[in-house]
Amino acid sequence: MNLRHLTFRLLEVYVTVVRTGSVTAAAQQLHLTQPTVSQQLKRLAEAVAEPLFVSRGGRLELTDSGRELYRTALDVTGRFEDFQDYLAELKGGQKGRFSIALVNTAQYVLPKLLGPYSQAFPEVEMTVEIGNRQQLLERFERQLDDIYVFSHPPSLEQAHVARFLRNPLVVIAPEQHPLAHKQEVELDDILQERLLLREPGSATRMLFESWLQGQGAQWFNGMQMASNGAIRVGVAAGMGLAVVSRHVLPEVHPGIVILPVKGFPIESHWHFIVRRDRRLPYAARSFLEYAAGELDQCLPAEYLCNEVSTLLNQTTEAMA
Repeated sequence: MNLRHLTFRLLEVYVTVVRTGSVTAAAQQLHLTQPTVSQQLKRLAEAVAEPLFVSRGGRLELTDSGRELYRTALDVTGRFEDFQDYLAELKGGQKGRFSIALVNTAQYVLPKLLGPYSQAFPEVEMTVEIGNRQQLLERFERQLDDIYVFSHPPSLEQAHVARFLRNPLVVIAPEQHPLAHKQEVELDDILQERLLLREPGSATRMLFESWLQGQGAQWFNGMQMASNGAIRVGVAAGMGLAVVSRHVLPEVHPGIVILPVKGFPIESHWHFIVRRDRRLPYAARSFLEYAAGELDQCLPAEYLCNEVSTLLNQTTEAMA
């Protein structure tokens, strides 16, 4: 083992291969040939004197040594990126970059915060990724982003977490549905209907099914749909009822009513999440500081639950 042979470029190539999942994709992103990237990986493995990857089903997977080297490489490359941002700040510019990953339902709300932030910090490069909960968990495990927005957060052993907005789940029906005219609707009434549901990886579906289990109930007649928009259209067209985040409904939603079902709304929250084992870039921290002070100006006051300052304190202690 001769770690003195490790170079910044080798670590940069390694991080890119892990993030993209293949030598071919990494070569394209780095503007290198595949043989060059393969040779760099070979040099890296020789320096560490341990295998870094195993191939399963044509996909590269990290060994334990490879996973630990990836954490180290992220820390090293991240510190250099921070240094670049620091130099930019010394020159008087508010510059930098960070990435934020949102669960699907949060895309209906977060732009109200991201838009004003982008206007206040136009030279900050911000990447926004959107996916269902399972997709975000995979991104979280691969450390692909700096900030994550979940309604059902991952293990707190790996993350600092702060609530920032209530995310109530409501039952919606076509406005001409017989249940739409009741003053109060029993849970059994909606379980007799067809329910339009997101995929099993959806946090909304997970929370609803967990709540049903706590009530000693379960649904039987369901239809899976690909998006919240499709569910809204399907409900308005009379295809069935649905449980959705209140935030995916516009202020005026023709053809749809919110049913007064006993036990609803189901209360949940959206959270800002950062990994404990990853340095938070200056730009990402700047965004969280902006959120801590401006949430009440950007998002509906009735849903606010602003704990972002606690998250900032946690990340400060972790960096100390």
